Amino acid sequence: MTTAQLDWREPDNGDAVLAVRGACTMQHLPDLLTRIEALRRVPSMLDLSDLDALDSAGALVLLRLLDRPQHYRNATVRIAHARPEHQALIELVAERAGADPLPVQARSSWHNWMVQFGEATSGIAAHAWELAGFFGTVNHCFWSILTGRRKLRMTSVVHHMERTGLDAVPIVSLLCFLVGAVVAFLSATALRDFGASILTVEIVSVSFLREFGVLLSAILVAGRSGSAFTAEIGSMRSREEIDAIKALALDPIELLVIPRLVALLIMLPVLAFIAMLSGIIGGVLVGAMALDISPTMFLVRMQDTTELYYLWLGLLKAPVFAFLIACIGCLEGLKVSGSAESVGRHTTSSVVQSIFLVIVFDALFAVLYMKLDL
Repeated sequence: MTTAQLDWREPDNGDAVLAVRGACTMQHLPDLLTRIEALRRVPSMLDLSDLDALDSAGALVLLRLLDRPQHYRNATVRIAHARPEHQALIELVAERAGADPLPVQARSSWHNWMVQFGEATSGIAAHAWELAGFFGTVNHCFWSILTGRRKLRMTSVVHHMERTGLDAVPIVSLLCFLVGAVVAFLSATALRDFGASILTVEIVSVSFLREFGVLLSAILVAGRSGSAFTAEIGSMRSREEIDAIKALALDPIELLVIPRLVALLIMLPVLAFIAMLSGIIGGVLVGAMALDISPTMFLVRMQDTTELYYLWLGLLKAPVFAFLIACIGCLEGLKVSGSAESVGRHTTSSVVQSIFLVIVFDALFAVLYMKLDL
């Protein structure tokens, strides 16, 4: 199929008619455009009786040859002897290319800000509703397991207990040890001027038993295990393994979510307890090295001034934080659309949401404990 040829024809009425022969397609456009540039005048009509092939790009070039963009629809009447399929394509291109652009309405910055604020609020509300629905689905599946209607896969649970709990012990212990040392140093610096350095014991012990131990553990687990949950399930989603699980009449919630949730419910309280001990050991070390508070004195003072229920108040938060982290991580993984970019975006969203909700619920626990005078 040869490139379109352009030949002038002079009919009896004196109009300049340009006959187009051959193929007028994207493949032949460079040669066609070269021939059009060599034309010395604008044709009044096009004769397409000998045109063999035409596509949308060629139709657009022919329309531009006849008239300006805003008059494309009028140019179609100046095309003669075209095949029915070519005529239909030319009219379609003329309709689309000659459509008037929609007027752009100028918006003030205040209006744009309000639109963005409304969209963000609507998105947050929709996501909160979706998360609440997922909580209900997980709880229903968990209740079915407790009542014996479904099965808990213990092999998967133990595997995730090792990955989310045992493998996280070193980083949790080291971080909380360093934070405990920093808290002891700051407390001693502030209290030294009042001759009350011994109160560092109460500050370190109470802060780690009630707040820092479980909070730091939850934040680390959210960044470490929550992101892993999203990446793992998201990768399975992108490889269509989730669809394969459903095709086998299996429930992805039972198979993928519940084992991770149970593992985190068991291991986060353990990690929180280890974090409390590590933070207190950091305070003991700083007291022995910089504050002339021996380990024996530190422990005796701690036993006299720190109530045991502070430990239970801190550990009570751990299952709530574990539930939030596991559900958010798994939900974001199930929402992956299929691309690697989507996996990364939902993994980031999982970490941000988990840490945010952990801090929010920690604040709610603090208010609750204050109201209960605990």
